[in-house]
Amino acid sequence: MQMIDIEALPSEATLPLIQVGSRAIEESDIAHEMQYHPSDSAGSAQLKAARALVVRELLCQQAQAQGLVADDEIADDKVIAQLLEQALNVPEPSTEDCQRFYAHHPERFSEPTRLKVRHILLAAAPEDAVARDAHYQQGVTLLETLKEDPARFTEFAQRHSACPSNTQGGELGWLAQGQTVAELDRVLHHLPNGLHERPIASRYGWHLVVVDAREEGQLLPYEAVTERVRHHLEEQATRRALRHYLLSLEAEIGVQGIALDDDAGGSLMQ
Repeated sequence: MQMIDIEALPSEATLPLIQVGSRAIEESDIAHEMQYHPSDSAGSAQLKAARALVVRELLCQQAQAQGLVADDEIADDKVIAQLLEQALNVPEPSTEDCQRFYAHHPERFSEPTRLKVRHILLAAAPEDAVARDAHYQQGVTLLETLKEDPARFTEFAQRHSACPSNTQGGELGWLAQGQTVAELDRVLHHLPNGLHERPIASRYGWHLVVVDAREEGQLLPYEAVTERVRHHLEEQATRRALRHYLLSLEAEIGVQGIALDDDAGGSLMQ
């Protein structure tokens, strides 16, 4: 998990006074909570942390109001779960709902397309412009030779590739999306079979790539994914019910300094 250096936060990354009912959310509590909400910026992490504490406080105050804990007691996770079990009405998805969702989202329930790939890595760090240019030119030269004599790919991988796959002639085996470095992955699954005509850049350098075979992803039968579909729809329904419940508590108890908006309850579902 990415940790946030609270001491390094800019002074302008401050929120207005936040209050839930009659209780204020302290800045020190928000700062401590931020470590559990990694984000692209300190301000975004701070906002997520503040919302999570507001949600927790709303539920705590409601638990106190319903007598699940004493007024001076903090509701723990078990009490919060008991409160939500009583408050949320989450209907079970019907068979028709499940079949409809499956039919409308085949990409969620398909085996991934796989490619059988070989590559040669001509290593060069992103900041080393001289090496990257030199190795790009080397890659172009090697590709020109390989176009004329594809059988030399194994030889070139053993001689030039900086990847451990060089001992297997550059063989990476069967790759599904997400199984290689992101920059290469974005290009790889759009390539036709055969030798790609240009070096492909990544943070590690330049890749000379051959796609030897392709297995297109196949839609799994409904019977094989029924529980996954049902679980997904149940989770969706729970999120909707939780959001509506929290927004009703926000209106009833009162929240100042921040709005829960469409993210209400998200931190509880993670």
